Amino acid sequence: MVARDGSTRDRSTRPEGTTARPSARRAGPRRPPEPAPAVPADGLVLGDPPVLARVTGVLLALAGLTGAAGLLPTYLVIGGTEVSQSAGTLGLLAGLVVPLTSAAVGGGLAAGRVPRFGLAFARIGGVLAVGLLLIELYRASTSTVRPGVEVIAGQRVLTSSVDVGSGWVLGVVALGLTVLAGVLAMAAWGRTVMEDAGALDPARPALAGAAVLLGVGAVLCLVLPAADLPDRIVTDPTTGLQVVVEQEGPQGLLERPGLALLGGLLLAGAVVLCSVLAPSLRPRLAAVGGLLAIAAVVLAAGLGGLRDAVVSDELEWTLPGVGLLLAGIGYVVLTVLAWRLRRTPAR
Repeated sequence: MVARDGSTRDRSTRPEGTTARPSARRAGPRRPPEPAPAVPADGLVLGDPPVLARVTGVLLALAGLTGAAGLLPTYLVIGGTEVSQSAGTLGLLAGLVVPLTSAAVGGGLAAGRVPRFGLAFARIGGVLAVGLLLIELYRASTSTVRPGVEVIAGQRVLTSSVDVGSGWVLGVVALGLTVLAGVLAMAAWGRTVMEDAGALDPARPALAGAAVLLGVGAVLCLVLPAADLPDRIVTDPTTGLQVVVEQEGPQGLLERPGLALLGGLLLAGAVVLCSVLAPSLRPRLAAVGGLLAIAAVVLAAGLGGLRDAVVSDELEWTLPGVGLLLAGIGYVVLTVLAWRLRRTPAR
């Protein structure tokens, strides 16, 4: 009789009626793992832009096209002198900076691409356009109340009488559309979904500080004429003494009365305020759009001063004009830095 001991049990035998368990591994070819979805470098999240944002883009594009069309016909007839803003290549370039930028950004916003970039551009551009609109209304309406010397498109004119041209009308319509687009952009901002991983956050304080310095410098340069008449040296024929005679040059931004003074104050305050606001906009591309709007306006003003000095034989480019052009270039550099300063989030 064999003892039932665990050591003598045949473990290789199985009781009848039992089946072997199937292996967990399946025979056949293995499927390759599905690739992970691509994530943007800065973690950008985009939602469907609201209809109000697309309408803002349409208005912004129309403003750009209207402003560009207004450069060709007669701008104003001042004291019997016809003035056109497209005098020379440099004049055309200075006049096209803001319209072409607005048309390009507005077209992208109307198509629904990176909506907060376009909305930020429209917001900042609309605030800046308020002061410019008041200055344009002054030129065509109340500038004859206190006649003075003005330099428009490189021509030195006396505002004894002013007649409106179709170029001025198109320019005012463009500014009005820009202001309206800015109002709609503020209304559509909270309804637009667009966020990133905060790649620009560490650099925002430095960008804001640099933008404020540029804004203060631009305002100081805007106060004085970018192109002015040099002083004349007159020699007395009897005594031979030379006397310096000051010539009446163009009026500064804050030397004009009424609507022009109000527009100048609003423009100066808007440049500084928007320089503080633009680098803080989220996401990163919104800050780029805000800085781009300031850069376009300041650069156009700087190029306009250079155009006045180049076109006219009587005018000289002043130090404030040089500073204004450098401020515009500085804003362009800040815009490029805000666009390029980003890091890849850790996966």
